[in-house]
Amino acid sequence: MSEIADALARAGFPADTHTTRLAGLTNVNHLVELDSERFVLRVPGAGTSEFIDRRAEAVAAHSAAAAGVNAEVVFFDDRDGLMVTRFVEGAATMNAERFRDLDAVARAGRTFRRLHTTAAPFSTDFQLFPMIDDYKRLIAEKGATLPDGYEHLQAEADATRRALEAGARPLVPAHCDPLCENFLDTGERMYLIDYEYSGNNDPMWDLGDLSVEGQFGPDQEAALLRSYFGAEPPAAEVGRMVAYKAMCDLLWTLWGVLQHANGNPIDDFWAYAVGRFERCATLMSSSDYAHHLANITGE
Repeated sequence: MSEIADALARAGFPADTHTTRLAGLTNVNHLVELDSERFVLRVPGAGTSEFIDRRAEAVAAHSAAAAGVNAEVVFFDDRDGLMVTRFVEGAATMNAERFRDLDAVARAGRTFRRLHTTAAPFSTDFQLFPMIDDYKRLIAEKGATLPDGYEHLQAEADATRRALEAGARPLVPAHCDPLCENFLDTGERMYLIDYEYSGNNDPMWDLGDLSVEGQFGPDQEAALLRSYFGAEPPAAEVGRMVAYKAMCDLLWTLWGVLQHANGNPIDDFWAYAVGRFERCATLMSSSDYAHHLANITGE
């Protein structure tokens, strides 16, 4: 039996169900059409169980769906992450170009707010710095190489960690990996899918991460923050968002190195990791960055 046939059978679909391959970075996704209904079947990628807690993902996916943020979850096997969600009809998959529309940015901000304030707590916390340590351990065990200058950048990250911990915020249910392509936009509301890396987290992580992924400029960041807060944002929260912009690039640098070490053939993950690393280094060396860190601590 083929992988897709086995997945369809496990999810309760007939063997002759029509499927169409969809895009995916580390997983294999298929559009499933059955009678008049359409679904998305996600087959987890090889090696993902090393760093993804599928039981925690199941809790988060169901919680976000109940809050009206995620697509409806129809089936989830938490042994390995095989999942079926209802296809969101009439929605466009977002990308950086589509996020140039400030109205779309505002819808994303409101979606974050709804997730952070109305979803039931997730079962795990997104622990940024322990995750960095874990990824480095896995990389070392595999004998993989980090980008040149990484250790110096880690020293800069320590100062950021101290600032963030000095003004820690209550944790909320957060997506934690808001790639542009994880947003589905109907023009009236925005859905946020794929909760593999989710956890209870500082809410400003999500805003900072989306800004990085969408290559947001000042106008986009201002629209995102205003829609999220419903008013002009406090300077300390802006500072936290900027700090997390740097931290998310640092984290996904390591993730990219790990994908490269695992031989994931879907993309050039070494180039991805180096690009992330260089962008993080540029932000953390800017004069504005130190100003934002000072705003976090009120110094």
